[in-house]
Amino acid sequence: MVERPGRLEGKVAIVTGAGSRGPGVGNGKATAVLFAREGASVLLADAQVERAEETLAMIEAEGGVASTFQADVTNEDDCKSMVDAAVERYGRLDVLDNNVGISLRKTVPEIDMDDWDKVQSTNVRSMVLTSRHAIPRMIETGGGSIVNISSGAGIEAIGDAAYTTSKAAVIGLTIAMAGDHGREGIRVNCVAPGVVFTPMVEYRLDADMRQHRRNSTMLGTEGTAWDVGNAALFLASDDARWITGHVLSVDAGMSVISRHAYPNWQV
Repeated sequence: MVERPGRLEGKVAIVTGAGSRGPGVGNGKATAVLFAREGASVLLADAQVERAEETLAMIEAEGGVASTFQADVTNEDDCKSMVDAAVERYGRLDVLDNNVGISLRKTVPEIDMDDWDKVQSTNVRSMVLTSRHAIPRMIETGGGSIVNISSGAGIEAIGDAAYTTSKAAVIGLTIAMAGDHGREGIRVNCVAPGVVFTPMVEYRLDADMRQHRRNSTMLGTEGTAWDVGNAALFLASDDARWITGHVLSVDAGMSVISRHAYPNWQV
């Protein structure tokens, strides 16, 4: 049997939010590990670099190539330095995975406007800043792939006005960038995760709430960060060479269930 090279062999990737907020594996960590497994050299960016160091240890234990970079992706200087570091360390830039995000779970009357602005800055502005510096470097070597992590919250209400607004904006940003840069060889796609269990949500979910989430999906199961990472890997790779401007829901069918037709799928 002929051994195939990894799907990202020879490519260079940046993953923002490459660490996890607590014990376990978040979306950024899983994505970075999968990128490295498939042959990419990965720059692991995180505002708290010690979190990225944990991801680096996982990658190096498997023989992968990666390094860490401390960056606040709401700061443009940090974003430029991050992109420059990837090119300086590995010679080029092919993939950007925009993974950073926060939530507050407040309604419009409840939320403080400074907190509203913080959510929009972290979840949307950060992707604009990273992309505005990544895109020119991708063009230099013939193109690349940008994967933005949105959420199922971007297309349905979850009781978190700022988060839902920001994740809907990520979808719009994805479509806009795909249209603007397709002829420059840059594909831009979006992953919209559903009820995945990660360190970001673990602290607020007890056993009953996790079961409720499982029951809300067509498959009756709970997703993990690896499901999100595998979707990002596909969109980043040449397997998705003819896909751009797409929103890939990774949610076990949750976003297309009719709650009236299938009431038993809810607790």
